[in-house]
Amino acid sequence: MKMKYEHVYQFKVTLKGIEPPIWRRIQVPETYTLWDLHVAIQNAMGWTDSHLHLFLVKNPATGLIEEIGIPGKEFEDEVDFSPGWERKTARYFPEVGTTADYVYDFGDHWEHSVEMEGIFAREKGIRYPRCIDGRRACPPEDCGGVNGFNDFLETVLVPGSENREEMITWAGGKYDPKKFDPGEVRFEDPDKRWKEVFHRH
Repeated sequence: MKMKYEHVYQFKVTLKGIEPPIWRRIQVPETYTLWDLHVAIQNAMGWTDSHLHLFLVKNPATGLIEEIGIPGKEFEDEVDFSPGWERKTARYFPEVGTTADYVYDFGDHWEHSVEMEGIFAREKGIRYPRCIDGRRACPPEDCGGVNGFNDFLETVLVPGSENREEMITWAGGKYDPKKFDPGEVRFEDPDKRWKEVFHRH
């Protein structure tokens, strides 16, 4: 059962290390957990949620940075993450200007800055979450992080360059780094996504 809410949190999510910047502005229900926010970021950015993720957020009560994502350790010396679905977004973003880091794909290591820009009254007739603004296309999955993405762009943006057609085909048949339309963003139900990931009903 969905929780009722009267306010929405507005976030600006910016992919670090890339110029010109790739960013999205989204609004999500105040009831969202960090898992829910993760799903919204994935949808808005254009990622496919094919890899692990974590939030690096400051606990306002302790001042300490917490790692929140999907629990489970691959190696003995790793620190286990706190589960995102048990942590409310509002707790870690108590005021305008609060920021956190969001890391997606520990191999490519895509780092995002997540800034809370405001808390607004829920508008009647509007479906949340929603993406209200943004710039530039998301990098293709598994392209090798920031350096790999820059190499990818050098290849696909230069007509006649070696492996250009092969790279474009690999990226889905076309890739325009300037293209982004917030109206085309479609958001998944985070509860349904959670059940799909963990095969629970």
